[in-house]
Amino acid sequence: MKENVIKIKSFAFALRIVKLFQFLTTEKKEYVLSKQLLRSGTAIGALVREAEQAESNADFIHKLSIALKEANESEYWIDLLFQSGYLEELASTSLKTDLTELLKLLISIIKTSKANGKR
Repeated sequence: MKENVIKIKSFAFALRIVKLFQFLTTEKKEYVLSKQLLRSGTAIGALVREAEQAESNADFIHKLSIALKEANESEYWIDLLFQSGYLEELASTSLKTDLTELLKLLISIIKTSKANGKR
């Protein structure tokens, strides 16, 4: 059985976000921005899982497109946490590297699915 890379990587990213949320709320006492990142960062993997059970190609593309939006939003919150001093540069860079990989995978899957749907 072929390994589902987007499923594995989106879950791993969500886990990193949960751990970051725990750190930010306990160590930095930051609750608002970290909650936003928790919501958007974990939604990516949840939407990838939902897409596995899509009712049609259009539904599949729609769910992954929402995951793409959540990934873009997550990047915003990571940047804001870094720029406001809650997140160290190394952590920010590492998270954004993982996020860039997810964004590229999502874009590629969406483009391929759209192309396959037009045939």
